[in-house]
Amino acid sequence: MAIPIIDFSKVEGEGRAETLAQIANGCEEWGFFQLVNHGFTVELLERVKKVCSECYRLRAEGFKGSKPVQLLSKLVEEEGEAADAKRLDDVDWEDVFLLQDDNEWPSNPPEFRETMKEYREELRKLAEKVMEVMDENLGFEKGTIKNAFSGNGEHQPFFGTKVSHYPPCPRLDLVNGLRAHTDAGGVILLFQDDQVGGLQILKDGQWIDVQPVANAIVINTGDQIEVLSNGLYKSVWHRVLTTSDGNRRSIASFYNPSLKATIAPGSNKNDSAAALYPKYVFGDYMDVYVKQKFSPKEPRFEAVKAL
Repeated sequence: MAIPIIDFSKVEGEGRAETLAQIANGCEEWGFFQLVNHGFTVELLERVKKVCSECYRLRAEGFKGSKPVQLLSKLVEEEGEAADAKRLDDVDWEDVFLLQDDNEWPSNPPEFRETMKEYREELRKLAEKVMEVMDENLGFEKGTIKNAFSGNGEHQPFFGTKVSHYPPCPRLDLVNGLRAHTDAGGVILLFQDDQVGGLQILKDGQWIDVQPVANAIVINTGDQIEVLSNGLYKSVWHRVLTTSDGNRRSIASFYNPSLKATIAPGSNKNDSAAALYPKYVFGDYMDVYVKQKFSPKEPRFEAVKAL
């Protein structure tokens, strides 16, 4: 099995109907799909790779003293090569920082800020185009998902970018790159490493690789899209495995509702199905999610229903 790869340039023109159907299939059957010919220049994507790799080269020494490294070193020291050594199940082998419009960004390399600002602006536009396609596929009025995320224009949706590197790990059997989880928010756009793999999704009870594709943008849907679609588009469990060689680069951007936005199953003219999810404020959901990120998602919905 392979994650669907979709030519997004065909969303306008003669191939529109087929492309919409491919995206509907990606949302309904996979929860993940890859977009190529999405409008980004190769030159911009190469600059993004360059500045993020350089940024992490400058941070590499700091990771050697990080909590994951310390915990793994202590565990190996205590248990050696024992086959039944306990895993570090509550640790991620990941060096990460977050970019938002209003937080402090790395100042080195000097071109980092300008490049990532340009990239994020283009990515935000792509996210909104993808949401419009979802609106159309779900039978919603154009702008329904964006309006839900902004409280009908009263609030600013959250747009953050998580820049991660997964350095080589000496004990792949003892620690995950990133633990299995579903994403809390809306539409996630990932520019993953096209050389070093490791990202996997859970489909039909088995873990399958999200294959590296040069210059593709991986799209996945979060818990709030599941709710708005009344369960048609399920958020999917995914994880990142550690690797013994190569640094894995991962740049994930999250187009999420405002914390003040109210989320509830949407409706269209042809759908009279009962709502399968509660109505709630996204900030309340996040309060639950941060405590239960790596646990089954159904109790999260039950928790906000009880509020």
